[in-house]
Amino acid sequence: MRQALALIVLLAAGAVCAAEGSGRTPLPVIERAAAGTQCVEPPETMRRSHMDLLKHQRDDTVHGGIRGAKHSLKGCIDCHASRATMSVAKAPGDFCIACHSYAAVKIDCFECHSSKSRLAATGALR
Repeated sequence: MRQALALIVLLAAGAVCAAEGSGRTPLPVIERAAAGTQCVEPPETMRRSHMDLLKHQRDDTVHGGIRGAKHSLKGCIDCHASRATMSVAKAPGDFCIACHSYAAVKIDCFECHSSKSRLAATGALR
């Protein structure tokens, strides 16, 4: 009797797990980059290394005066700013906030830098 009850419990638990899908945490939902643009690196590289690329670019800019290079924060913001907020860090669904909240990582870029796109600053609409 106990074996039959244990089997029923296991089958019920399996059915619940199967109904939940793959059991993985859902990925963040983010807006796509501006139409007609292509990222400076493949998405896999940016997901894993964007912080290193931005730090390297920061050092080149601060110490070498090199601005507007391939991995500039300004370039990222101009392509990835939300159409609704014109920002990458104003609302929960904005590009940077969505992923950083998902990963529980604090963003400190925008304590010094604007999170708004160039178009938002000029008042131009997309």
